[in-house]
Amino acid sequence: MVLKLENVTKRFNDFTAVDQLSLTIPENEMFGFLGANGAGKTTTFRMILGLLEPNEGSVTWNGSKIDYSASPYIGYLPEERGLYPKQKVKDQLVYLARLRGMEKQAAEKELSKWLEKFHVPEYSEKKLDELSKGNQQKIQFIAAVLHRPRLLILDEPFSGLDPVNVELLKSAVWDLKHSGTTIVFSSHRMEHVEELCENLCIMHHGRPVVYGRLRDIKKSFGKKSISIHADFDLGFLKNLEGITACKLTAQGAVLQLEKEELAQTVLIKLCEKGFVRKFELEEPSLNDIFIEKVGDQHG
Repeated sequence: MVLKLENVTKRFNDFTAVDQLSLTIPENEMFGFLGANGAGKTTTFRMILGLLEPNEGSVTWNGSKIDYSASPYIGYLPEERGLYPKQKVKDQLVYLARLRGMEKQAAEKELSKWLEKFHVPEYSEKKLDELSKGNQQKIQFIAAVLHRPRLLILDEPFSGLDPVNVELLKSAVWDLKHSGTTIVFSSHRMEHVEELCENLCIMHHGRPVVYGRLRDIKKSFGKKSISIHADFDLGFLKNLEGITACKLTAQGAVLQLEKEELAQTVLIKLCEKGFVRKFELEEPSLNDIFIEKVGDQHG
């Protein structure tokens, strides 16, 4: 069940939200979308779901266009949450699952399982507006997965959650992947994508600026970050040629280099000054890569 986007473009009058986007997401993949607000992530999701028609290109899942007949197999957690605040949790979630083709008894059993998993079994008979925002979000997540979808689209699933609930949700997402669900999600939080995804796409102004396997992306960027611990003043490093950023810390400094080869020069300069307790050339974080590819063009 491969999800494929080929040269997909979406325009709203004179504004191009998504521009010639091509992606292939294999079955049972956990795929991450990154990008600033307005980068085109949500528009892409809506085209995948068939809620928006692309002006050009095609979106297919298992070789076919996604339409209403696919709804029993697809789950969607929108960034703008949309459940009914005055209705009881159980009533509306079972109703939504039945719209997706689930039997009432099976939906009730699945709901009980999810509420137990999120440590909130007592919320079944509560109205949504009686819950905190974080717990409302957990209920919205359950609504997206209750019918056991094979493709799950999560738009900013972790936003607004405290660290404990973030871990609960991440655990649930892992379980779904291991049960065979293909998961595509967006996040502003680089560390979540880095932790969960093997493959990703960074979008900027509707186009992919980075796309591929995270391991290969990091390798291609080279090791351009150095962590240094030393007992002497490292302020002089800011003036070395090829240093793009120098952040002084209580223990020493963290440097960003134009290229990996400059590390040797930095080490020689440091050893001339005194004893170096730590000198570690680190692989780039996803945050480093994002800033390098998008930061200077942001806006």
